[in-house]
Amino acid sequence: MDDAVAAATRQGVPNDLEAFWMPFTANRQFKAAPRLIVGADGMYYTTHDGRQVMDAVAGLWCVNCGHGAPRITKAIQAQAATLDYSPAFQMGHPRAFDLASRLADLAPGDLDHVFFTNSGSESVDTALKIALAYHKVRGDGGRTRLIGREKGYHGVGFGGISVGGIVNNRKFFGSLLAGVDHMRHTHDLEHNAFTRGVPEWGAHLADDLERIVQLHGPDTVAAVIVEPFAGSAGVILPPKGYLQRLREICDRHGILLIFDEVISGFGRLGTPFAGHYFDVIPDLMTTAKGLTNGAVPMGAVFARKEIYDAFMHGPEHVIELFHGYTYSAHPLACAAAHAALDTYAEEGLFQRCADMAPHWEDALHGLKGLPHVIDIRNLGLVGAIELEPRPGEPGKRAFEAFLKAYDRGLMIRTTGDIIALTPPLIVEKAEIDQMMETLAEVLKDLA
Repeated sequence: MDDAVAAATRQGVPNDLEAFWMPFTANRQFKAAPRLIVGADGMYYTTHDGRQVMDAVAGLWCVNCGHGAPRITKAIQAQAATLDYSPAFQMGHPRAFDLASRLADLAPGDLDHVFFTNSGSESVDTALKIALAYHKVRGDGGRTRLIGREKGYHGVGFGGISVGGIVNNRKFFGSLLAGVDHMRHTHDLEHNAFTRGVPEWGAHLADDLERIVQLHGPDTVAAVIVEPFAGSAGVILPPKGYLQRLREICDRHGILLIFDEVISGFGRLGTPFAGHYFDVIPDLMTTAKGLTNGAVPMGAVFARKEIYDAFMHGPEHVIELFHGYTYSAHPLACAAAHAALDTYAEEGLFQRCADMAPHWEDALHGLKGLPHVIDIRNLGLVGAIELEPRPGEPGKRAFEAFLKAYDRGLMIRTTGDIIALTPPLIVEKAEIDQMMETLAEVLKDLA
C-alpha cells in the first residue's frame, strides 16, 4: 500500500456524507454503512478500512486493462504537463486525429469516421441525432421514428432513456421523446435457462422489428438501436441469428442499425467489438468505458463512410453538423485512450479474453444447483447468475448477495435479482476460481 493510499485509509469516513447525492445508489442505506474505496491496483480495490476487494465487474464494465495500468497512468501525467485542454470547435490537436484513425482501423467493416463524446450516454444521444440528421440531409426527412428494445440500456440522456427499455430508468421523467417504439426483449428462461454461450432458441424474436416497421410505415423509421448483448439489464444474450436478422430487416427498409457497444466494445467478447464476434456490421456504433480503461471520461461514435459523406456538401466554411461537446477529444482522454489501445495490443488482452472464456464458462456454470439460482448465462468474459425473486421483495435477495460478497472481499454488480460479472481482462484462472468460491459461499448464505 503506497503512502497516499495509506493516508486515505487512515482518514476513514470523511464527513457525514450528506452533500453528495450519489447516482444509481440507495443513498440512505449507503450512508448508514458506507463502502468507500481509497485505492486500486490490478484486480483489487483497497477500502477505507484497509481491506482488499477483488473487482469482478471491471469498475463499471470499463476497467478492462485492470486498475492502475502503468502505460495509461504515465500517458495521462505526461499529457497534463504538455497540453491540458484544447478546444474542439474549429480547432484540433494531433492526438485526436491519430486516435480517430487508430479506432477506425480497429472497427469492423467501414465504420471509418469517429465523433468523440465524453460518455456512453453522450455517445447514444449523438448517434441518434446523427441518424435523424442523416436522413434529413439526404432528403428523406420523414424518417423520424426511433426503435429500441425492451430491457435495453442506452445511458441516461433523454434520447437514451427514450429508446431504452428499463422501466425504472424511464417512469419518473415524463413523456420522453415522441415517435419511439420498442421491440420485445430476448430474455426467456423457459427456452434458454442455463445455456452456455448464445442460446439456440429465439432468432425469430427479431421479426418483432418487422411488425413495428409495418405498423408505422417503413419510410417513417430512422434507426434501430440495440446492445449486441444487453449488459445493464443482466447480461441478456442474443439468440443465434438474431442480430443477423435485425441487419437484414434494416437493409430491406433503408433503416440505420445502431449497435450500442459501450459495454461490449474493447475486448469483452475476445474480439475488438461485438460486431466482429457476431459478424454483423452496424451503420453507427456507440462506445465509451473500455476506450480509456475508465481512467478519463470519453466516448466515441463510429459512423460508416456513406453517413459521414452525406453531410460533406455545401459551402466549405459552413458547419456540417451542429453538435458537439466542450470536452470532445479532450487531450487527457486522448492520451488515456492511446495508452489503453497500446495496452490491449502489447498485452494481447483481446486474445487473452478469448483464451480465458472456456474456463470462465465452466467455473460460472459450476454454481448451478446452488440455492435460489434459476439461470446462469455467459459469453466471453461476461456472466450472469439470475436468482429467484423473494416474494414481495423484488431485487432484495440479489442486493443482499452484493453486500455479503463485499464483506467477503468480492465486488459484484446486481440489477434486479441478477448478479452480473465482468472482470478485467487481466483476470487469472485462480482469481476466477476464487470469485466462484466466494459466490458459492454467498449463495448458500442467502435466505
